[in-house]
Parts: sequence; C-alpha cells; structure tokens
Amino acid sequence: MSTRIAHLSSRALIRVSGPDARPFLHNLLTQDVEGLAAGDLRFGALLSPPGRLLFDLFLLGQDDGVILDVATDRREALIQRLSMYRLRADVSIDALDTPVMAAWNGPADGFTPDPRTPGLGGRRYDGAATSNATEAEYLAHQLAAGVPASGDAVVDKTYPIEADYDLLHGIDFQKGCFVGQETTSRMWRRGAIRNRMMPITFEGPPPAMGAEVLNGELRAGEVMTGQDDGAIALLRLDRLDGALTVDGRPVSVRRPGFLPETAA
Repeated sequence: MSTRIAHLSSRALIRVSGPDARPFLHNLLTQDVEGLAAGDLRFGALLSPPGRLLFDLFLLGQDDGVILDVATDRREALIQRLSMYRLRADVSIDALDTPVMAAWNGPADGFTPDPRTPGLGGRRYDGAATSNATEAEYLAHQLAAGVPASGDAVVDKTYPIEADYDLLHGIDFQKGCFVGQETTSRMWRRGAIRNRMMPITFEGPPPAMGAEVLNGELRAGEVMTGQDDGAIALLRLDRLDGALTVDGRPVSVRRPGFLPETAA
C-alpha cells in the first residue's frame, strides 16, 4: 500500500520564540525542552498542578524557539495558560496557520518520525504536503497501534500515566521539575497505576464515550473514543480477566506492543 498523507484539522500550531523560549517551556512541560535540537520532534503535555492532563502536545525544535502541535479546540486555552505563566520571561507566543500533516504506511519525504511508538508514521508542519487520505483514516491507523487519541483524555481529570504517556515517551522523569511533577513521579515510582488506556474490540458501532465496560456486574472501565468494531477504553488493571462486556456486547482487550506485561 502506498504512503498515506492526511491533513489533521483537529490539530493546530503555536510558536513560542525568544531568548527564554526553551527554559520557559522546560519548566512547565513533561518533556525535556532545553535539550530539544532544531528539527527534533518530541511528545509531551502540560498538566495541572495536581498532575492531571490539560493539554497534550508535540514539540518541534527550531533555531529560535519551539513549535507546539496541539488540539485545535484547545489552542486558545493553551495560549492563555502559557501567557499566565510567562511573567518576566522574554518569549513571544503566537498562533500559526500552517496545517498539521501526518504520513503513515511508508516513507514520506519531509516528515519527522512520530516519537510515540514505531509504526505511527511522521508529522510535517511546513504546508508543503498534499493529502491523499482523510483524518478519519489516520485516527483508525492510530487506534490500530493502540495509541490513545487526544480526545481520549478528559481535561483536568485523566492522569498522563493512565493515558500511557510514560510508555509513549511523553514524560521525561530525569528532567526535574515541571507542573504536576510531584504526583506524576510518585505514581511512576510507586507503581500506583490502577488504570490504563488500552484498545478494545467488539462488534458493531462504537458505544458512547463514557459507556461502562463491565466484568460480570463489576465496573471494569469506560469507553473513550472509537469507531466501528474498536475503541480506546480506560480500564482497571485488576479487572481485565474474565468476560468483559459493553452495552451487552462481548469485549476483547488488545494489548498494544508498547504496553509491557508489567504495566498491565
């Protein structure tokens, strides 16, 4: 099959530039920004002080700053949040109109590999690529890889480790402080992880977001986003064994390659 390229209209860009751009973002985000070279692409997040997900994002290094790839419907909120943190930092925070493109199923010139897990493909931010696929097809590809989509995390409720950010190279536990670092590091060090997002399969259309996954009569989790025959669900790791159902339909849990046995 030939390489597929899609415009991701659900994603938009912010440019953070200026002398303090890297240290400013480094102190806020879950990812190492000070070591981000021009052309490097990394995955990360901005958390609330209690350690819950507010914004998922990709970071592309530039010579004089960083481009942030964020959810379109959350871009203005992120600009406001960054402006609140700016204080005396010498940075500029600007929205960009350049489209976000994704490529998969083969090599594509000008695309930077997606840092989350091999096989996802790459991303490009210069507006020079032409689409031959839809965003829905890309999201199906991402679901097939078992990687949660942006909409699977409930803002200010989901913890990043529940959304597998520790396994998808979205958290640098060696970098020191970031917003929400204390709770995130404690969960990781203690292994106090009760829930994980994992792909599930079933027959028919996707259940509504929030639909209960049951193990017998016990709640085993909830469905996040999905499509016909499959979805991402936030599941209790201690209730994966047994007959699972959602809306009365049998459910199977599919372990993605990046999720080791010890994590689930």
